[in-house]
Amino acid sequence: MQHQYTDVLCRELELRRNYLKEAEDAGKSPEISTIYLGGGTPSQLSPDNLNKIFDAIYNKVFTVDRVPVSPTAEVTIECNPDDITPQFVNTVAQLPINRVSMGVQTFSDQRLKFLQRRHTSQDVGKATDLLRKADIRNISIDLMFGFPQQSIEEWKSDLQSAIELGVEHISAYSLMYEENTPLYNLLQRNKIQEVDEETALSMYDTLIDMLTANGFEHYEISNFARLGFHSRHNSNYWQAVSYLGIGASAHSYNGYTRQWNVADINRYIQSIEQGILPAEIEKLDDDTRYNDLITTKLRTKEGINLSALHPTYQSFLLRYAQPHLLRNNLQLINNHLSLTRKGIFISDSIMTDLIKVDNS
Repeated sequence: MQHQYTDVLCRELELRRNYLKEAEDAGKSPEISTIYLGGGTPSQLSPDNLNKIFDAIYNKVFTVDRVPVSPTAEVTIECNPDDITPQFVNTVAQLPINRVSMGVQTFSDQRLKFLQRRHTSQDVGKATDLLRKADIRNISIDLMFGFPQQSIEEWKSDLQSAIELGVEHISAYSLMYEENTPLYNLLQRNKIQEVDEETALSMYDTLIDMLTANGFEHYEISNFARLGFHSRHNSNYWQAVSYLGIGASAHSYNGYTRQWNVADINRYIQSIEQGILPAEIEKLDDDTRYNDLITTKLRTKEGINLSALHPTYQSFLLRYAQPHLLRNNLQLINNHLSLTRKGIFISDSIMTDLIKVDNS
């Protein structure tokens, strides 16, 4: 299946080779600035399949007569720590990959077992050392907080371990209980309990305080980076830069439409092998673009540049932002509207208040 799926990914690249060219012709990005292999476990791909994907990207599809890949592109691969072996880093060293994102989640072996993760806390340090030897100077890790019965001190210990690891980027998220997952089922059967809201907020406060005190910039609600190490790929999403997604469930955006492939892998493979793109398409109107701006740019430290908005939307936004400005949930600095630290805690409800619905 791995070889077949890789071949199909390369085939979809061929079928959609003009997608970004069309965006460029419409005045969008003149070159590919980021590449991201994620949405699963690309670190388990064989060296041959990884090479095949990068050969398709660099040598067969996005060539100079279309949209070239920038020589300074940020090229990221998602990895499980236990997948990072000497063989894997040897493969990485021969590819354009210059950034690795590891799903660490926690440095507690007990909680890793709770999450049913294969790796241990020791694997994280070993993986980091191997990546440094492969000259990877941009490492990001994902962390989770809000485990059942987790204390503030235990969360501080996780953060201290992350800081001592010396990585350049940290993303941190509250543990989520998604329907039809083992965790959700445990919750429904009262086998575990969610942490209370006060503890979760205190953990988020601790996250901000510890990381900013140790040289990380809090540049997006869930993301922290050392100077010069923002995730350029994710930042492109928040800046509404065009992007092309390849694979089952992959999303694409060109400023005028949003597209997403079917989630079912077998349907995806069968469709691509028949030369048919298995994507649904949504045309974007002005209200949708405005709403997208609220749910992306407002997540960032710089917020929304009011000068870039049409006067109608600028007026609408300021009208509904006013109560939050008065409550110090939002701030207006140099014509940029952004969340305050207080506002970050209720960002979802603020965004709901600011989006435009029919007849608004």
